Amino acid sequence: MHPELLALLAEAAGAPPGWAERITPGSRLDADLLLDECELAALARLLRERFGSQADLAGLRAGLGLAALEALTVADLQKLLPGEVRA
Repeated sequence: MHPELLALLAEAAGAPPGWAERITPGSRLDADLLLDECELAALARLLRERFGSQADLAGLRAGLGLAALEALTVADLQKLLPGEVRA
């Protein structure tokens, strides 16, 4: 996983030091990381600011139903990053 993505997740969550160490690609944003709507909005802003308009978390979430929103993972976020950053 991209270390900057982990840092942005921690920043958006207002997480304590070490929080990001437990994150895996399969960590669900909702059930595992317990990100609320405000934190998801902050994450969407941070991703867009850092990686550009391609990293559109808000757009991705807008097209999903409830079950898919609940299943959204860190790996799904990684796919939003520009190709050269994902590696």
